[in-house]
Amino acid sequence: MTDFERLNVLVLAGGISHERDISLRSGRRVADGLAAHGHRVTVREPDASLLTAINDIRPDVVWPALHGASGENGALRALLTAAGVPFVGADAESARLAWLKPVAKTIVTRAGVDTPASVTLPTETFRELGAVSVLEALGDALTAPLVVKPAEGGSAQGVTYVDDVTDLPRAMVNAYTYNDVALIERRVIGIEVAVAVLDTGAGPVALPAVEIVPRNGIYGFEARYNAGETNFFTPARLTDAAAIAAADVAVRSHQALGLRHLSRVDLIVDPEGTPWFLEANVLPGLTETSLVPLAIEAAGFDLGAVYAGLAEQAIRDTLDFAG
Repeated sequence: MTDFERLNVLVLAGGISHERDISLRSGRRVADGLAAHGHRVTVREPDASLLTAINDIRPDVVWPALHGASGENGALRALLTAAGVPFVGADAESARLAWLKPVAKTIVTRAGVDTPASVTLPTETFRELGAVSVLEALGDALTAPLVVKPAEGGSAQGVTYVDDVTDLPRAMVNAYTYNDVALIERRVIGIEVAVAVLDTGAGPVALPAVEIVPRNGIYGFEARYNAGETNFFTPARLTDAAAIAAADVAVRSHQALGLRHLSRVDLIVDPEGTPWFLEANVLPGLTETSLVPLAIEAAGFDLGAVYAGLAEQAIRDTLDFAG
C-alpha cells in the first residue's frame, strides 16, 4: 500500500446516456483494480438518491466512471466540489470546456496546437438560413473529405465520414440525432492515435501512444467496443520524431484545457509527422477493449496501482485546495 492504507471509494457507473453500457464496464474494471489493491469499493448508479447516498456512505473519494453528458459535462463534478467530496478527474470547469468539442479546439489552437479546420452549426442555423443555402456554403468553405460529428458526446456516436459533399445532408441529420450542434471538420488522413496523459502528482506525463487500425477502416462504436474489430499497436508505429511530437501535443492540450489526473487526447498524425488534435476525453473508457488501459500496461504499470494512485492524488488535491 502507499500513503493511504484503505480508502472508501465510491465508483459511479451507468447513468442514462447513450454510453451507459460502456460506463458500467469501465466502472467494474476500475472497481476491480482498486479492490485488488486493498481499497473498499462501492459501485452505484447516479440517481435521485445519489447525493443522500454520498452523505451516508461518506466516501474518501469518488471515481466518476460515467461516460456521456452526465459524467463529463462538469455538472456532477460541480456538485461534488460544492459538497467537498474529492473525485478523480477534471474539475467542473475544465470538464465542461473539454466536453464541448468546438470550444476545446479553440482553446488548444490558442496554445499553439494544430487542429483541423472546422465549422460549428446549431440546428437553428438551418431553420433560420435554410438547409440548402447552408449546405451550399459548407461545400464552398470545406473540401471533402470531411468528418461530421455532434459537438458533444463520445464513443463516435453520430459521427459520419463524408467523401463527397452530396453526403452532407445525411451526415448532418446523423449528428443532430445526438446533439443540437454539429461540428463539420476537415478530415486529416494519417495515423490515428490516442495518447493518454497521466498525472499522479509529479506533473502530466504522456504514456505510449496507441495506434488504432479498425478492420473496416472506421473507428466507430462497434469497432471500439467489440473485441477483434480493431487492431491496436502500442507503442504506435510512428517515427521517433512523430511520437515525441504526439506526446508533446497531448500534454500541451491536457494543460491548456486545465485537465488533471487522467485524460486521453485523440490525434491524427499526418504523413509529414504533424499531430492534429481532434478531441480530449476527460473520462476515457477503461473497459477491456479501451485505449487507456493498453497505454498504461505498455508503460509497464499495473492498472490497479495506477487507479489507486489516481484516487489518492484526488484526495491530496482536495486537501491542498482546502488548505
